[in-house]
Amino acid sequence: VKRIKMADDEALENEFDGEFLDLDFSDLNITEQDDIFLDEAVGHIKENLEDELVQEALEQGLDLRKYSRQIELELRKEENASIDDYIAEGPNIAKLHTKIKACDNILEEMEKMLLHFQSTLTNISSEIQTLQEQSLSMNTKLKNRQATKRELHEFIDNIMIQENLIVHVCDTPASEREFTEVLHELDHKLRYLKEQDFRDALVVHDPLVRGELEKLKHKATHKTRDFLLHRVYQLRKPMANYHMIQNQLLNYRYFVEFLMAHSRDVALEVRSEYVDTMSKLYFSYFKEYSVKLMKLQFSDVAEKDDLIGTEDTARKSGFFSSKVHLKSRSTIFTLGNRDTVITTELEDPIIVVPHAQKAEKRYPYEMLFRSVHYALLDHACREFLFIVDFFKMPIGGAVDIFKEVVGKSLDFLQHQISDHMAVNYDAVGILLAVHIVLRYRAIMQRRDVPALDWYWDQVLSILWPRFNFVMELNIASIQSLDTHRLSQVDTRPHYITRRYAEFSGALVCINHSHPDEKVLKCLANLQSEVENFALRLAAEFQERKEQLVFLINNYDMMLGVLLERASEDTKEVECFQQLLRDRTEEFIDEALAPYFGGIISFVKEVDPLLESGQTDDIKVDKDHLMKLVRGFTANWKSSIDALNRQVMADFVNFKNGTAILQGALSKMIHYYHRFSKIMSQSPFTRLSVRSELPNIHHIMVEVKKYKQNF
Repeated sequence: VKRIKMADDEALENEFDGEFLDLDFSDLNITEQDDIFLDEAVGHIKENLEDELVQEALEQGLDLRKYSRQIELELRKEENASIDDYIAEGPNIAKLHTKIKACDNILEEMEKMLLHFQSTLTNISSEIQTLQEQSLSMNTKLKNRQATKRELHEFIDNIMIQENLIVHVCDTPASEREFTEVLHELDHKLRYLKEQDFRDALVVHDPLVRGELEKLKHKATHKTRDFLLHRVYQLRKPMANYHMIQNQLLNYRYFVEFLMAHSRDVALEVRSEYVDTMSKLYFSYFKEYSVKLMKLQFSDVAEKDDLIGTEDTARKSGFFSSKVHLKSRSTIFTLGNRDTVITTELEDPIIVVPHAQKAEKRYPYEMLFRSVHYALLDHACREFLFIVDFFKMPIGGAVDIFKEVVGKSLDFLQHQISDHMAVNYDAVGILLAVHIVLRYRAIMQRRDVPALDWYWDQVLSILWPRFNFVMELNIASIQSLDTHRLSQVDTRPHYITRRYAEFSGALVCINHSHPDEKVLKCLANLQSEVENFALRLAAEFQERKEQLVFLINNYDMMLGVLLERASEDTKEVECFQQLLRDRTEEFIDEALAPYFGGIISFVKEVDPLLESGQTDDIKVDKDHLMKLVRGFTANWKSSIDALNRQVMADFVNFKNGTAILQGALSKMIHYYHRFSKIMSQSPFTRLSVRSELPNIHHIMVEVKKYKQNF
């Protein structure tokens, strides 16, 4: 090592010597250097000056050349010391070298082993990929085989005819549950065979398969046809409970579905037999029931002369008979409890004819109409739902079949209603029948049964024109009534206005729940004619006071009757209330005039002049005022008593008479108060007669004696 060190020192010295010896300064020309070289030199100088050691040496004032040589010597010493350390560690380095070489050999073997593993894994990966491809192929083949097996199994099951199927189709009664089950199975096989026919499958043309299935189909069709027709024919037996038979048929609704799918002609035959049977059954039932029911109607019915404007005169029962027959028309125009047919009794059980005949009961037409149509509603709902369920029909198709079933019955009922309406003059009964139809139609709509919608419309087309016709007859009877021919006319309510009030109240009450413009129009026309009639009849009285008493009595009576049936917000009630108020005000003025007319006239003449400040235009007649004051003071009590007797005698309604009396007395006090106020103002303040005026409080106390408490 020392030799190596000495050789290195010599080589270094020779290197420096050689460098200096080999330098060529021939090309050195400082003056010819570029400015760029100077700039670079300046830059290097600045960098060296920024060095920490150089700055430290400059700060100490050292010579940089000496300082450089010192540094080189120190470096040399450090280098020699490092070499000594390496020499000291030589054995360890040799051992480390040996170990590194051994590790290198081990790593080389491991590298060879890993390369072998890599090669082996590459082969395994390719084998795995090959196996994966084979697995996917085998999986696809397995799925295909399973699908084929499944379809083949399904195909064989669907076309294979088992012995159990043949036995049940041929031998099991159609009423048994097993027959229905095998019918489902046979239907499935037939449908499957038809499906394969569309796919052009060869098995479809196999006579063994197709022929056997066709035989079974014909056998099943024949059995189901015979079974269903047998049940349908049971409906034709007298006293047969067809509801129970229909419920039994619903248990075999699948038979119809099977026939519709595989033998449509037979299905239509069964349906046709059912429609024909039920049509005859319903026609027989409704014809017999409605004819017998109509015999229970009241014998005393409204006739063409039973109108509001018909005079209530006596009619003789025969040409040579002196016996007088008075026909009461009060029940024709009143409602009574007849409206229960559209309220509490709307859905009551139908009238049982034998029981009613035994009890000798009689009914108005609307009760018979309700009973027939409630029976129709009940049977129609059951029948329609049965058709939908049993024949598997949509709503439109079921309605058509329903019309075939009950068409004859409905035609008969329509003709019966039309014939009865031709001679029916009972407008109340006709309107009740209209509202029965409206309510029954609403019930069927809630039950989601549209089967009778067309029938209800046709019935209404019969009832409404007849109602309008009867209303026109009543209106015309009032319009054409000659008031001069009416006998025994007095100030009491007239029987014609009472008829109108009862009649109008009945129609308003019925029409309230289902308002119809046609009814309102008829009522308005009728009311107008009655008002005109009341005015014409009032004109028969000579005095205006009697005319007012007659009008007030009739308006009050009509208003009271109307309020029993109608509410206060109806047009008829509001109209008569206004008429009653107007005529009452006019009557009060007429009633006060004989007793207090002087004071009232004086107040009406003077009061406007005082209010407008025209006191100069007032002429003070002391004698006239003295006569007015002393006459009032002497007679006011007797006048009030006479007024009370007169009012109570004129008005048949005590409550109304009392109200009119109170109105008259209140108006009298009002005028007297104004009269007293006038007398206390100029130019009447100096009149000595003012002191003779009675105290108004005394008058009010006396008036309170005539106030009645109800």
